[in-house]
Amino acid sequence: MRGIIFIAVMVMTLAFASEAFCGEMEIMIDGVNIPVEWENNESVKALKNLAPLTVEMSAYGGFEQVGRIGRNIPRKDSQITTKPGDIVLYSGNQIVIFHGSNSWAYTRLGKIIGKSHSELSEILDKPEVTLTISAE
Repeated sequence: MRGIIFIAVMVMTLAFASEAFCGEMEIMIDGVNIPVEWENNESVKALKNLAPLTVEMSAYGGFEQVGRIGRNIPRKDSQITTKPGDIVLYSGNQIVIFHGSNSWAYTRLGKIIGKSHSELSEILDKPEVTLTISAE
């Protein structure tokens, strides 16, 4: 019985820790608060340690905004196909936010939530945007 209780407590603790991590960091794009569900990985933890951080981003390929974060952070790239709203790390030192799709080797950082594809295009399909990352 103690073993079952211990396992239940551990599962609840891990679930709470994972959920709590999502709300510890916020982004703004051109001054607009954007809700994000963050991954729970070393790259996101390192990004949080850099906050507050402002990243000047530029359009690339008609489907993404890319900007240098100013230093390398840990990465664990894998071949993925991104979707609109995905936030990834490229080459360990660039953050990419998608309003379209692409297949490449990235490290997942998070995903914008609560925005439609057309809303994401309205926010991101510009020559340049300013990304601000803050942490609680």
